[in-house]
Amino acid sequence: MAPENDTTPATVAEGTAAGDTAKVGLDFIRTRITEDNASGRFGNRVHTRFPPEPNGYLHLGHAKSICLNFGVAREFGGLCNLRFDDTNPTKEETEYVDSIREDVRWLGGVWDDREFYASDYFEKLYDYAEQLIKMGKAYVDDLSAEEIREYRGTLTEPGRESPWRNRSVDENLDLFRRMRAGEFGDGQKVLRAKIDMTSPNVVMRDPTLYRIRHAEHHRTGNKWCIYPMYDYTHCLSDSIEGITHSLCTLEFINNRELYDWVLETLGAYRPQQIEFARLNVTYTVLSKRKLIQLVKEGHVTGWDDPRMPTLSGMRRRGIPPEALREFCSRIGLARADSTVEYSMLEFCVREYLNEHTPRVMAVLDPVKVVIENYPVGQVEEVDMPYHPEDASYGSRKVPFSRELYIERDDFRLEPPKKFHRLAPGAEVRLRYAYFITCREAVLDDAGNVVELRCVYDPESKGGQSPDGRKVKGTIHWVSAAHAIPAEVRLYDQLFAVENPNAAPEGKTFLDNLNPESLTKVEALLEPALATFKAGDKMQFERLGYYCKDKDSTDAKPVFNRTTTLRDTWAKLEKKGA
Repeated sequence: MAPENDTTPATVAEGTAAGDTAKVGLDFIRTRITEDNASGRFGNRVHTRFPPEPNGYLHLGHAKSICLNFGVAREFGGLCNLRFDDTNPTKEETEYVDSIREDVRWLGGVWDDREFYASDYFEKLYDYAEQLIKMGKAYVDDLSAEEIREYRGTLTEPGRESPWRNRSVDENLDLFRRMRAGEFGDGQKVLRAKIDMTSPNVVMRDPTLYRIRHAEHHRTGNKWCIYPMYDYTHCLSDSIEGITHSLCTLEFINNRELYDWVLETLGAYRPQQIEFARLNVTYTVLSKRKLIQLVKEGHVTGWDDPRMPTLSGMRRRGIPPEALREFCSRIGLARADSTVEYSMLEFCVREYLNEHTPRVMAVLDPVKVVIENYPVGQVEEVDMPYHPEDASYGSRKVPFSRELYIERDDFRLEPPKKFHRLAPGAEVRLRYAYFITCREAVLDDAGNVVELRCVYDPESKGGQSPDGRKVKGTIHWVSAAHAIPAEVRLYDQLFAVENPNAAPEGKTFLDNLNPESLTKVEALLEPALATFKAGDKMQFERLGYYCKDKDSTDAKPVFNRTTTLRDTWAKLEKKGA
């Protein structure tokens, strides 16, 4: 263990991008670290850790902690560990461990050889527990979990001591060793700290340190049948690893007294625990229990469903890690809980993608256009830049022919005032191609537009006016003969209300699911999109930002909408959500 007066110089941080921002303000956590460095409390070391429990996939709330812990380490020239607090074998899986590694790495966390597990310390933790028993600071209790809750008291009433609280040291050691040997069944006995059953802090009323669980652990197998509780494990893991600042969310503020008690009682090195408010986001649930329910009950297609607030879901949706880091930087740190508008995340996503994605053309709701005066069989190649403001993206050749498809919404039989797109007799510019004028709309028996008959101006090549006339509308298009059919998944918010957790009596958060959170359309894309790989991001001109999905095949590519070009939540409100 590293003592508090350790003079080991701080190590230059890895080139992790987690928490990387143009300018980081000196919030209360960074202020405290600066003060500790000035006083020499930890020998000018800064060593943090990101300690997820491998009982589910990481979500948006974890992104804040990842950016904070890895970011603080980077800023102060320190280190950050990745530690799995794997103390509950009934809920933890290797799948979750693998996903957590991938998510942290994707968000920019770099931990080199500092990947640790609470299960690495099981033997040490057991020895510490025996030490507490020998000190008269822990005892084996026969009360059931329900009885322990009953004896604990309330916020206004003190707790009562267990009938087994005053067992001798020798009896407690014997029973605890027999617990380890597997002589007792689940729930028959626990090891509790002996602190104060009248403490105003309920956490300090003889908290449980060990419980019996006859379950196979994902790393230790069946070696153990007793497992340490999180609060006991967490502080000792921090101590063993020489952590300087243990950054936790606000719900652990009452647990800090126990954190300090365990370490001080054992005479162990003590880090400084600092609490910050957890992340709450509108239209989103960040309860791991509720996310597991969404997955297991089939309300979503899996942990990486692009509607999920999991990091894997956001990655699949096309949200770049740079935008997520910027979002975490903008929301900052606070000591009180608050809720952040989801539109802020959308803004950060658009801001990044606007500068870092190519533009391509796709038609999601096609209507056919026949250019009657364009030569039959002729095909031109129109040179189009991938980005209008960044020549480094290069360009591509887009085929243009007599028959095209445009968005159905870009035509009106009876256009409203200031409608600057296509209508009978109206002229528009086809992006980088020609001016066209609609002469006739062909309707089916139900009155739906099935085809538009148009003429083009051959002198307007490149979309340039040959005589100085002004054309206000510019629309995108694809060549009918060259278009690639694709499935496009239009994702909206998973929940239709701002606070999904606030359900009326008799209802649950599931009743707040948005029935229109996913719409699949058969779209037509320009040929260049066939060269994009799964995970590639792009802007469909005039429609929004998209990402090629892992479900794509050569025969049928699939694209996910990341976000629209403007805020979408006003639309939900107009629908009465």
